[in-house]
Amino acid sequence: MGKDERRAAQNGKSSVVERRTFDRYDVEWSVDCIAQDDTFLFASITNISQMGIFVSTIHPPPVGTRMRLSFEPPGIDPFSLDGAVAWINRVRLNGDNPNPGMGVRFVDLRPNERERLVNVIRTIAYVRDPSD
Repeated sequence: MGKDERRAAQNGKSSVVERRTFDRYDVEWSVDCIAQDDTFLFASITNISQMGIFVSTIHPPPVGTRMRLSFEPPGIDPFSLDGAVAWINRVRLNGDNPNPGMGVRFVDLRPNERERLVNVIRTIAYVRDPSD
């Protein structure tokens, strides 16, 4: 956690929300996550943006863990992208966390991967546009 993130946490503010510059879209897609140490996690993506995904899981690896993410949006060719755990929303014993999981930032995307991902995001945004 950086200095600004610690300061925001001390002030009761979420720096994760403040740093988001890309719209996030709710989805329900399966994802296979394979960490560099060959740890395998089968989970689900609950939202996606151009920069990353939120993976719903009660067993996230540590922040900074690099992994290969494989997922297939409905009607789209599968993705296999690299990511890194950016933050964790842990399970809490008192039950006040209904959404445990981890934010995973895409890393080292090739231009064609970025273009495909942006097109999927635009399709989701278009389909969900309330003005239609």
